Amino acid sequence: MKRLTLVCLAMTLGGKEKMKHALRIQTILALFIPVTVSYSLAQVSTEPIPVIQQTVPLNGMQMYYEIYGQGEPFVLLHGFMGSGQQWSPMIEKLAEDYQLIVPDLRGHGRSTNPSNEFTHRQAALDVFAMLDHLGVDVFKGMGGSTGGMTLIHMATQQPERVEAMVLIGATIYFPEEVRQMLQGFTPESLTDQGLASMRQVHKHGDEQIRALWAQFHAFKDSYDDMNFTPPFLSTIKARTLIVHRDRDPFFPVSIPIEMYTAIPHSYLWIVPNGGHDIPISDHEEIFIQRALAFLRGEWEN
Repeated sequence: MKRLTLVCLAMTLGGKEKMKHALRIQTILALFIPVTVSYSLAQVSTEPIPVIQQTVPLNGMQMYYEIYGQGEPFVLLHGFMGSGQQWSPMIEKLAEDYQLIVPDLRGHGRSTNPSNEFTHRQAALDVFAMLDHLGVDVFKGMGGSTGGMTLIHMATQQPERVEAMVLIGATIYFPEEVRQMLQGFTPESLTDQGLASMRQVHKHGDEQIRALWAQFHAFKDSYDDMNFTPPFLSTIKARTLIVHRDRDPFFPVSIPIEMYTAIPHSYLWIVPNGGHDIPISDHEEIFIQRALAFLRGEWEN
């Protein structure tokens, strides 16, 4: 059974150039504000000491992950240019119910990426390799942006292993407007302020940071990584909560509606008056309550 919990659609009228300019500004904010907000919150967090902090060789790279709490395995996947520490404000609350597995995706944070290439398909294979290393079979997951896209790949690669997932600000394809926007995001356009902010997150030097910018720029020419059709999405068996902000500068509300329509056992929650911030910091308490209720299966009633 599928339910549409809340939909708020916002449309802005104006000249094409004005809209493009506003989109670029929002995109710049979306890239760096989530990182700084997450870290400022993490500094005052009372999160528990991780049970495990480990780096292991997987799929030709070194993958870093942390584990908190006990119980059912619950995987948290961050957005592009972020790291597992983006989830720090939520760790303590989520760890009351689950064993949290929080990796840094390929080339992010403390993980390496010798290939200097990034696809969400490969990121999914990396996370599965980490779970196999840990002896985890079936799991629940939550992912923001790139983390959500990685979960979509996981739920279609091995549908039986993903019991439930929460997708925040994710997409099933890159719209043409985003491809045009990515034209200007090159390593050369990285500012000193942006570089300084990203050094707090990524621990392998400026070369790692510039590589991430180059990979982000390369998404403009990627057509076979995020390219999910409704029939393919219909193979997903996981209970799925799709969470999206109505003013996301990357992905319009029409995309999560497409996802909701195609994924069999899905719910859609459109959060009003927000951008691409991952996690949803301004509605954090409500978000955690509703996400946990969904994961526990309470929405089935």
